Amino acid sequence: MAEYKLEVTTGNMKHAGTTDNIYVILFGSEGQSERTKLDNSGIDFKAGKTRTYTVKPASSLGKLLFIKVEKDPFSITPENEWYCSKIVVTAPEGDAIVFPCYRWISKGELVELRGGKGVKFLAEEHPMLLNHRKTELRFKKGSYQWKIINDGLPHISHFKDVFELFAEVRFSLSKSEEYEHTQRITLELAMKGLAEPGKKWKRIEDMKNVFQFKKTTMPGEYVSEHWKEDDFFGYQFLNGTNPNVIKRCSKLPPNFPVTDEMVKPFLETGTTLEKEMEEGNIFLCDQKIMDGIPTRQKDGNPLYVAAGLCLFYKNPEGKLLPIAIQLYQQPSEQNPIFLPSDLETDWLLAKLFFRSSDLIQHQTLYHLLHTHYLAEVFTIATLRCLPTIHPLYKVLIPHINCTLHINISVRKLLLSPGGALSESSLGVEGLMELMRRDLSQLTYSSLCLPENIKERGLESIPNFYYRDDALKLWNYLNEYATAMVDYYYTSDCDVMKDIELQEWVNEIFTHGFLENKRSGFPSCFNTIEEVAKFITMVIFRVSVQHAAVNNGQFDYNSWIPNGSLLLCKPPPVTKGLSSMQTLLEVFPNVGDTVKIVSTVWILSDKYTDVVPLGTYPEEHFDEPALKQMIKEFQAELSYLSEEIAVRNSQLKIPYQYLNPAVIENSVTI
Repeated sequence: MAEYKLEVTTGNMKHAGTTDNIYVILFGSEGQSERTKLDNSGIDFKAGKTRTYTVKPASSLGKLLFIKVEKDPFSITPENEWYCSKIVVTAPEGDAIVFPCYRWISKGELVELRGGKGVKFLAEEHPMLLNHRKTELRFKKGSYQWKIINDGLPHISHFKDVFELFAEVRFSLSKSEEYEHTQRITLELAMKGLAEPGKKWKRIEDMKNVFQFKKTTMPGEYVSEHWKEDDFFGYQFLNGTNPNVIKRCSKLPPNFPVTDEMVKPFLETGTTLEKEMEEGNIFLCDQKIMDGIPTRQKDGNPLYVAAGLCLFYKNPEGKLLPIAIQLYQQPSEQNPIFLPSDLETDWLLAKLFFRSSDLIQHQTLYHLLHTHYLAEVFTIATLRCLPTIHPLYKVLIPHINCTLHINISVRKLLLSPGGALSESSLGVEGLMELMRRDLSQLTYSSLCLPENIKERGLESIPNFYYRDDALKLWNYLNEYATAMVDYYYTSDCDVMKDIELQEWVNEIFTHGFLENKRSGFPSCFNTIEEVAKFITMVIFRVSVQHAAVNNGQFDYNSWIPNGSLLLCKPPPVTKGLSSMQTLLEVFPNVGDTVKIVSTVWILSDKYTDVVPLGTYPEEHFDEPALKQMIKEFQAELSYLSEEIAVRNSQLKIPYQYLNPAVIENSVTI
């Protein structure tokens, strides 16, 4: 009689253990074991514990292929799911094989586990394993389906509610409780509105009372004290929540007739606008993508957005300063070019309208579409096309964790009636049009950071901490992805023959980028290098880029004078007639202000079960070489954390959003 030793580990999260019976069957190349109950004296499956069991088939099973694990289907006790982390099986011959699980198992559920080593489709050595692989993918394609929510937008998962999701892609119980708690607090405050419905602000200073108990470190309080300052306005286009839009300007657009005479007072003595453009010191932010999108009405009155142009000057001290703002695309007498020398409130209004449109673009395009929606596309394609034994599934699974759950929640929070984005000046219809326009012109190179920075001409602009940190992280991720891909693919031919990998990238191209060949997104892979670059882009987008556009939201966007999703009055068409009272009339009322601020609180809140970038508590790899690659990646991230901490200690406004210690592995908030 042969004897197999099983070390069974239960996860250490809340309610991971179970009192139900657990059964296993071992499958080998020369037979299978009987269905065996795992039963020792005492409580068997306690959270965070590993217990050892034996399975004794009549003879050796040969090479161990996979395990079937079943939770008692006949238990009469109430359901208590079991979270199985892994099972290590030591065969009679002495070989120990790790079978990763890392999922919740429900009553009556039968789960089949493969060993920890990644295997490509053509590398399968046994017909039973090949059949197992095909069966798994048929089940997953039936379980995870695509849904079209709006023509011209990326497709999403078919799940309507988080309760429909499988346990392994839902929030942990602790995170669900914390998330719901934050929503309850902010909802109560939003419902109260701090005042009766419709009440307008009487003083800008009164806005400091909104969530005054929700204190932030720098730059949170810094924003409310310095929002009027031009150098802080410019700083935000480099290191605020939307560092994605500013570009070097070598020639003014024909619809932005800024003259040298207009801006001469704001340039260094003795220079000209043309000379500064030639030297690379002039930058432009153009909101033409928003031009012509109708706004919604509120209480029978129209709301307002700009579709402006802003010219920036990098002065000799390295500060980025706005020197001209035009709030609509077509120049006219009713669309003046505002200058820093104008009446203070005129210039503040111009900056407010421009920042508010930038905030709408940030939330809708660079946050929701470019991270959340694309992350959902990557997630569904991975779950549908790559079996759990595929090496790239093992690479990607930590980076798609909980994304389906948060996206279902975010759509309800932002886009349902009463949601912050649905009640923005554009409303849901306007936002959908904005996203359609953006996706139709989105390019692969724009999502690949080194190319993006080069295309925008931002390689050398100083004090661009987002660029500095993000490029280092891109390079570390690329080294990691390249090492992983090189380990499994020895030639470009291996890549082209991997039908699962090819289907994966084709589904992303089809459902994420709607087969737009002009975008440059690949629909297939021909080389190892192409795979490594694409994997880098995916992981970067769902971790680093999401952190960059998400983590600073409460810091920068909770102070409404710095930019609001909703503006109630039009911008001035004639200079010299505004006042601080004009600004107060433009701002949302007290109740709407609280609703906006409560949303950015929820969107950027922190939870106890955060998994930082490069942290892999679930061991999906069993190969020593791959474990070493992960250690090297983690070491680079650790060094970067120390480097960023030292730099930030010397900055007036620390840039802390891309410290690897605060970047999550996946889009989970």
